Amino acid sequence: MEEVAKVAGVSVATVSRALRTPDAVSQKLRARIEEVAQRLGYAPNRIAGSLAGARTPLIGVIVPSLTNSFFASTLEQMTTLFEARGYQLMIGQHGYDTEREERIVVAFASWNPSALVVTGRTHARGTLNTLSSAACPVVEMWDYGERPLDSGIGFSNHGAGELAARFFAERGLTRAAFVGAILDKDDRARARAEGFSGTFQRLTGTEPLIVTVNSRELGEGGAALKRVLAQQPDTTAIAFSGDMLAVGAMFEADRTGLSIPDDLKILGYGDLDIARHTNPRLTTIRPPHNEIGEAVVRHVLERLDRPDTPGVNLDLGVKLILRETV
Repeated sequence: MEEVAKVAGVSVATVSRALRTPDAVSQKLRARIEEVAQRLGYAPNRIAGSLAGARTPLIGVIVPSLTNSFFASTLEQMTTLFEARGYQLMIGQHGYDTEREERIVVAFASWNPSALVVTGRTHARGTLNTLSSAACPVVEMWDYGERPLDSGIGFSNHGAGELAARFFAERGLTRAAFVGAILDKDDRARARAEGFSGTFQRLTGTEPLIVTVNSRELGEGGAALKRVLAQQPDTTAIAFSGDMLAVGAMFEADRTGLSIPDDLKILGYGDLDIARHTNPRLTTIRPPHNEIGEAVVRHVLERLDRPDTPGVNLDLGVKLILRETV
């Protein structure tokens, strides 16, 4: 608050009135103070005055979706491990909407949490400002890249796409497609699609067909298979951005008399439980679901126990799980 007051050229008391009782100051002054507060990434502390400046035992965790089993698995792991140490998760989901993510980050920061954990590396400017000025450890999970804001723990989605492309190319599959869910909104699925497309074209000299669908549901997988075969009838292999899409395509292939893997080879992503029980069993790429949650908790607790512990940037990698659909 002192920093906001200094930049705005007013007293701390004026900043307090403007943010707590806006009608107590003029509209022009309030607008100036709010603009400075937003620029500096300031979030008011809602803890009682006697606790001002103290961290709460809350860990803010923000994910794109609560129905996506990838994130659900990570959240479950984090909840169990943090609660064992006396911390409670505040969980927010933004539905792949960066503006909504910004609102959640600002709201969570105002509760003076012990740590903030967000998903991915792409954020709105306001989110970046708030996270960069947060007085607690900040972890960007489920993605890997250079220069995290503070700490990064995840894996390369682009690399996962490259792995799928190399897998197909090494088997001489030159007519392939990639089916991805909401590629216009999901940065991680889009990175896998880009990694697949660039690597496949470089290794085979053939540009793969890229198809986007509106959700990760089974039905979308079946519809996607129809679209792929309509646009590229000689397709021999399809990589999917999620196992449920791949399984939906397998159901549709069975209905239309296509044999997997003889007529069409299918590669999923996620290694969900269903992948081990399809007929034939689904070949897929496994991201480090539980490993991410465990690594985030371990790092955050270490930072809280020893504040001089530096940030990290960890790539936990992915694995190709070879089964029977390729």
